[in-house]
Amino acid sequence: MAEKDENTPKPASVTSDDLSGLTDDERRKRGRAPDPVLPGQNAPKAQPPTPVHAAFVLAILAALVVVAGQVLTVLLKQQLVDRAVEQVQKSGQKVDVAQVQANANTLVWAMLIGALCFGALLVLFAWKAREGTRSARSIVTLLAVLGIVFELGVIRSIFSVVASLALIVMLILLYLPKVADYFPKVGKNL
Repeated sequence: MAEKDENTPKPASVTSDDLSGLTDDERRKRGRAPDPVLPGQNAPKAQPPTPVHAAFVLAILAALVVVAGQVLTVLLKQQLVDRAVEQVQKSGQKVDVAQVQANANTLVWAMLIGALCFGALLVLFAWKAREGTRSARSIVTLLAVLGIVFELGVIRSIFSVVASLALIVMLILLYLPKVADYFPKVGKNL
């Protein structure tokens, strides 16, 4: 193998001066390691394209709508219990109201905690996708698909429809051809 001469000029795209001020993912796209951030220094801020920023805002909106729907469910729990008891009694079966009440209590609180966790994860990974991280975009996609299936498959309300529409538009914006370069595919060297 021939050794490279150290006096050979390097291409302009590889010099360290050109890489200053780039985000970690922009540096990775150029085949470089992320710049270390020393104490007291600020990390460079990403400048996402408008569709990516709009997708982030839609992720926040969807998370808020999902949580708001579950908060309303907690507030209307007694009405749901009364309706369930009434339907069971109409069918001629015996029902233990205390048992239905306890089960409803557990269900609505579990759904609220799940909605809070879902919303937090969605916003967290949408933020990372907003910074240009391709793997975060993949996780946001998975969370959005799971959210859409759950919202439209299990729970049907105006909240679930609005949240699902926001998630669908968010996914469309994240996968537009004009934002593909913002999510660089990191090369693997083995």
